[in-house]
Amino acid sequence: MDAPSWAAYGLAAAFLLLLLLSGHRRRRPLKLPPGPKPWPVIGNLNLIFPLPHRSIHELSRIYGPIMKLQVGSRGMVVCSSADMAKAFLKTHDAVFAYRPKIAAAKYMAYNCSGMAWSPCGPYFQQARRIFLAELFSAARQQSFEYIRVEEMRMLTRNLFEAKGQPINVKDHLSNLNLNVVCRMVLGKKYADKSKSSNVMSAEEFRKMVDELFFLMGTLNLGDFIPLLDFLDLQGYIKRMKAVNKKFDMFLEHVLGEHEARRVGVKGYEAKDMVDVLLQHVDDPNLEVKIERHGVKALILELIAGGTESSTVSVEWIMCELLKNPRILDKATRELDNVIGRERWVQEADVASLPYLDAVIKETMRLHPVGAFIGHHFASQDCRVNGYDVPKDTIVLVSKWSIGRDPKLWDDPENFIPERFIGKAIDVKGQSFELLPFGSGRRMCPAYNLGLRMIQTSLANLVHGFTWKLPEGMTREDLSMEEVLGLSTPKKIPLIAVAEPRLPLHLY
Repeated sequence: MDAPSWAAYGLAAAFLLLLLLSGHRRRRPLKLPPGPKPWPVIGNLNLIFPLPHRSIHELSRIYGPIMKLQVGSRGMVVCSSADMAKAFLKTHDAVFAYRPKIAAAKYMAYNCSGMAWSPCGPYFQQARRIFLAELFSAARQQSFEYIRVEEMRMLTRNLFEAKGQPINVKDHLSNLNLNVVCRMVLGKKYADKSKSSNVMSAEEFRKMVDELFFLMGTLNLGDFIPLLDFLDLQGYIKRMKAVNKKFDMFLEHVLGEHEARRVGVKGYEAKDMVDVLLQHVDDPNLEVKIERHGVKALILELIAGGTESSTVSVEWIMCELLKNPRILDKATRELDNVIGRERWVQEADVASLPYLDAVIKETMRLHPVGAFIGHHFASQDCRVNGYDVPKDTIVLVSKWSIGRDPKLWDDPENFIPERFIGKAIDVKGQSFELLPFGSGRRMCPAYNLGLRMIQTSLANLVHGFTWKLPEGMTREDLSMEEVLGLSTPKKIPLIAVAEPRLPLHLY
């Protein structure tokens, strides 16, 4: 046999050996995290209803801090410890900083055109830079302080006008945060008590935001069992399209107003966040062009995120304070000692209120806004803590479970703010035992503003009013149940009585 023939046989044998080896590698069984055995078609869907955060928490107590679930046809990994959160959100952040494509992002986030749901790439990085450098910079937030002061004064006035009658606390907090966010983002209050041709009522606006957050946080079967997608068995897609249509009409009206006042004005100076975003639409130097639907998606994220999270947090805090009068009394005494009874609380004061800060952190531990850190997605195969996490796996970080981990917290089911006194635990994404705003590339860019709104509104509510439960209601009657949704709000709104303890004219 001549040399060329031997060479050909040698190459063929080498190629066959390579195929065999690669086939062997493919057949090597993956070491997947432990988890319950799935059923055909539905996987483990039957185990995670009606409240996924509670059901998954109970499963994690059986299977451990990293657990695999089969949700329909999609693999999901849930981590429920601080160490696992750090592994996914810091050590392997580059792999898991992606989002799965789900119906909510398609129908309510303009096909993933905002920042929260966009793929981790140039567009996402550009949107995040705009948010951090221009919309949520320290200078811009300082320039909007007068808005927050004016709207806080309006809240206190409304509570005075209630004259000691029972009030729905969430409604008042929603109005405060909605008005603040609308003025900062849109330039004025578009939702008012009286409806005209150009504005909707505050109640309609709140209902739209509530619907958005519910649908963003729910489990749509079509996302996990594609064969059922077109049937829309739960009716969620129909509702998603309906709420998107309402928001789109509103956002088109907002953009129209802003575009009209810029016409013919040379060197127009941005007055609000919509102006800033519209300037970027015209910017030829952007790496990725921002389209009109992208601007609407970003505005929607600013409105919804800025309104809901602060509202839900403060309502939970007030509920815990009313359930624990010793803690409410201690927080009130701190305010009297630091601020005095001659004025209301200012934003600059909150750094001098360590016990109030501990109350906020303890609520964020026990009642996190969003039981899970938003859906992460494996962009490639990865090995975490000795387990294989295949590409396309959805990853959930359970803030709910981390906040109840007995290895991290003594007596985790009870509300004990003192546990944070003297502890270097912050909420900026580096203390993985407490992640109210997430961590890593996908951390909420507006956390400073959200925290400021929570701190200042809570401080003034506690300092300016004496809070009681309605007559005939006891602490034991307070419901601590949640409902399904992206923000995990209270199932039964808090009704309470606010009696003034500071004169209104001092504000």
